[in-house]
Amino acid sequence: MTTPARLRIAGGTVYDPAHGVDGVVRDVCIEGGGIVAELPAGAPRLDVRGMVVMPGGVDIHAHVAGSSVNHARRLLPEEHAADPAPAPRLVDGPPPRSGTGGTVPSTFATGYRYAGLGYTTAMEAAVAPLAARHAHAELDDTPLIDSGFFVLLGNDDYLLRQIAAGETARARDYAGWLLGVTRAYAIKIVNPGGVAVWKSGGAGGGRNVSGLDDAVGSSAVTPRKILETLAGAANALALPHPVHIHCNNLGQPGNAATTLESMRALAGQRAHFTHLQFHSYGGERGKGWKSAAKDVIEYVNGHAQVSVDVGQVMFGSATTVTADGPVEHLLYASSGRKWVNVDIELETGCGIVPYSYREKAAVSALQWAVGLELFLLAQDPWRVVLSTDHPNGATFLSYPELIRLLMDRAYRDDRLKAVNQKLLAGSALLDGLAREYTLGEIAIVTRAGPARLLGLSHKGHLGPGADADVTVYAPDADRAKMFAAPRYVIKGGAIVVEEGQLRRAPAGARLAVRPDYDVAVKKDVRRFFDDYATVAFENYGAEP
Repeated sequence: MTTPARLRIAGGTVYDPAHGVDGVVRDVCIEGGGIVAELPAGAPRLDVRGMVVMPGGVDIHAHVAGSSVNHARRLLPEEHAADPAPAPRLVDGPPPRSGTGGTVPSTFATGYRYAGLGYTTAMEAAVAPLAARHAHAELDDTPLIDSGFFVLLGNDDYLLRQIAAGETARARDYAGWLLGVTRAYAIKIVNPGGVAVWKSGGAGGGRNVSGLDDAVGSSAVTPRKILETLAGAANALALPHPVHIHCNNLGQPGNAATTLESMRALAGQRAHFTHLQFHSYGGERGKGWKSAAKDVIEYVNGHAQVSVDVGQVMFGSATTVTADGPVEHLLYASSGRKWVNVDIELETGCGIVPYSYREKAAVSALQWAVGLELFLLAQDPWRVVLSTDHPNGATFLSYPELIRLLMDRAYRDDRLKAVNQKLLAGSALLDGLAREYTLGEIAIVTRAGPARLLGLSHKGHLGPGADADVTVYAPDADRAKMFAAPRYVIKGGAIVVEEGQLRRAPAGARLAVRPDYDVAVKKDVRRFFDDYATVAFENYGAEP
């Protein structure tokens, strides 16, 4: 059908947690690309009786655009050959484009496949400021999803110099300037200080930091101080999303202690801790692993200022893509897989290693269990968001299978029996977790919750004033099948998926912030560029 200017989505069972609607049969009215309270009786209708209606999905953390993602695509030609993505048959609008799939799909395929799951918004989780223009170009080539990105700051040389000098206000103003000049959405920290140490070779041969109070060049600069400075900057700048933190010691046995210490360091401040599964391990390096999910999620449960996304591991192929260079070197050394490691000038790093999570591998099984424990032990789904850290823990195409694991205990228990049990002794999942997520809770962790945490008041709900991003699912007892194939997806009022087939691919909107800051900082930043950078100050950033 052609998309009318007005449309009544009639008779569906609506899940709209932001407005307390939990499985109520009602109409959703669309006009001019937005949700409205009512339409005239004669407005065109889309009959969805017996179907489930939710807002469009919102992915708070994924790696979908930018130089690191493009490096990953170049590293994996075998995936391109194995998973070609033919151009879809669209009925109108821009011409369709073919592409490639695999764990890191090409730009157009990324947009098409997100829409095919009912997702209409996605945030790119880590972009170096120097690569911002590239990231915007790729997001411009990714249809159907509104998007933005988080700019990397936790190992930035200019920032570290300001911290060393005690110039907290200048660090804040620098963050404000950088967000505006790169057209970013939020501040991202990856392994605070650790990447800078890795790039420099480290004092005494060290190649990373191991604790929050390790020196980063100067004794005045530590991971703790970086966290405090940037969390304070994000809050002082009144950013819609708090500082987005990838903690130190990712993937290491015993790293839950570092995670909890990082959370305590920011007590009382808004902070979002990302891919928490990779930071929730007990045990000791060289001595063994165990789950520490219960300890970590108990802290999250008790502190309303803390939000997280899980970064669930799913079995199968993945590609690890991160600014955490030392972690990627360890993964390369342990796996023997091909890899990429990049020093991005004065700003950050980048590492990429293809990987496979296997049911019969003890550590993979533990990681899978830890993620599920975080979901199932969380008391407030509004602060615990569904993610796989695409493509690090799994691709976003695994979301339907993850939803089934959360909603179906019998299925989850069967899958648990099939995995390696070696490291699961004492884990909450092995001991038995009866909880099953409801459709309303799934709507929170995939839609309403991430939209709220991102400060996107026009996303994640179906009330008047919201963007007309709507997903309609045909009910199925197999929740993986249900969430893998929505019957209809509406993006900005346009029907883009119809009877399960992609029919239109409009461009998405860009999400960015322009915070106020003291512009006097630009004079000092220009001097820094003249002394150290390979890029002229005038050519930096991604302003149109």
